[in-house]
Amino acid sequence: MQQQQQQQYLAMKPTTASPLPQHVGDNIFPNFPIFVRLLFFANNHTSLAVNDVTNDLRGTYAQLLSDVLHVRNALRDSLDPATRHKLLTGEQVTINLLTPGGYEFATGFLAIVALGAVVVPISIAVPIEEALYFATTSRSSAILCASKHAQLGHQLAQRRRAADTPTFISMNLREHIGQPQIPAPQMVISSDHHLHYQGAGLIIFTSGTSGPPKGAVKRRSFLDMNAQAISLWYNLQPCDVVLHTLPVHHATGIGISFLPFLLSGATIEFQSGGFDPAQIWDRWRRGGLTVFSGVPTMYMRLMRYFEENVRQRAPAEVAEYVAAARRFRIMMSGSAALPFSLQAKWITLLDGKRILERYGSTEFSSVFSVKPGDGRNPDGSVGKVFFGLEVKLSNGDEGEILVKSPHIFTEYIFDPKATAAAFTPDGYYKTGDIGRREGDYYFILGRASIDIIKSGGYKISALDIEREILDLPDVGEVMVVGVEDEEYGQRVAAAIVMRNKNGLTLEKLRADLRSRLGGYKLPTLLRVVDELPKSGSGKVVKRILQKQLFPPTGHEDIQSWKSRSSKM
Repeated sequence: MQQQQQQQYLAMKPTTASPLPQHVGDNIFPNFPIFVRLLFFANNHTSLAVNDVTNDLRGTYAQLLSDVLHVRNALRDSLDPATRHKLLTGEQVTINLLTPGGYEFATGFLAIVALGAVVVPISIAVPIEEALYFATTSRSSAILCASKHAQLGHQLAQRRRAADTPTFISMNLREHIGQPQIPAPQMVISSDHHLHYQGAGLIIFTSGTSGPPKGAVKRRSFLDMNAQAISLWYNLQPCDVVLHTLPVHHATGIGISFLPFLLSGATIEFQSGGFDPAQIWDRWRRGGLTVFSGVPTMYMRLMRYFEENVRQRAPAEVAEYVAAARRFRIMMSGSAALPFSLQAKWITLLDGKRILERYGSTEFSSVFSVKPGDGRNPDGSVGKVFFGLEVKLSNGDEGEILVKSPHIFTEYIFDPKATAAAFTPDGYYKTGDIGRREGDYYFILGRASIDIIKSGGYKISALDIEREILDLPDVGEVMVVGVEDEEYGQRVAAAIVMRNKNGLTLEKLRADLRSRLGGYKLPTLLRVVDELPKSGSGKVVKRILQKQLFPPTGHEDIQSWKSRSSKM
């Protein structure tokens, strides 16, 4: 079988000067650093690599890599000859991955990398038309699907074949998982089949808040270098167990909560599906976890559940919940700003330990981060510059955050105009976020276009106002935006979700905030809503909700403040 496989590869391999057969085969990984590390863990560790509690699938590093090879081989053999030839000559081939976080995701992701192709994750929540957009835009050749989502993958394959890719295939991952295990000593690294380190390895589609989603191309080096850097920063160890509840079609779910832990020999416990704070607290209470990675919305819901459903219970039971939270070595937060009022509640609950914030994006990964044990980090700061990066602000100590990073994306796929517009003439990526530096520490003031409100001659940070509103006892969530106004340029508008069913008047809101905020920062528009819809990564997409909740034509639910003078 080994000889037959080598002949199959060689039949497609262009003629070279070397008389030796290429070192490839069903049990051979390409020469790429992540497989060297994973194979070390497979041969030396017996702990679980992935524990998928939602789908009751789990495997050690040896089992995971065996399944990766089985999936890689089945996918390779299913591709048409022209696509296989592209892979062997180093041309770019993209493969979609349609799975929730779990064992199938981990297997599919690594199998695509082992094939030498580019991973293009797709959210399981998207409709067929959006999935088709991602597949078409990335010009993918196939899609790997979780068993529960094989039907969507089949439909997408039919649409792609009917459109412009007659050889497009879909493959059910579960059908190739759990086959007879290849013993770890029999899995080897190729001596001469190398993956180009700076070639494309991953495409993540952005949220698309200012137009259709753009596919940010990340180098293969990102899969390795970024994971190693995150692992070093947080001192991740094989004894760590992270609870992974984040989407795996976004940068945080891959670049923070997945690859760094996998390449540290740790255990990733996946819990997919909707985020249920009661379920998460119950899991925390059972113990055995060392790291939790979330977004501010998750931490807000977890704290709200504790305050509304736990705090009034018997002292012994409350103590169990508190002890469960304090057992974590690290709690991380990213993707959006963590309001300090919320951070303060967690600091109290965690007996002085804080949630470690970071700042980054799909395009450039982590830029600022709070290091574990840094007791000098100022309140509200997202930490210091991550090592190995070059960062500057457009106006000295304040301004747009501009970044040069070894982990930066190379392009928006097949969109050279958008790619060129994303960088300054001297090569810095323009984040569109406004920051402030105090010594070595950085603070995020918000998006240049949506979180900075220009009202009555003032420049106002929407995040500053949100922090104060969130500190009010009956407020659950808040979004503050600027709404165009002839007199003031923009009005400060707040959309608020209340914790209880009680209403809220704009007059009371302003009165409650008057001792906290200057008069020009007080909201002059208010809309109380049942919920603030989130994106797939748990973010409030302000640019969209601003238009929906505060339309130019107005809405009967919007309360408006009529100023008695020219001062707001």
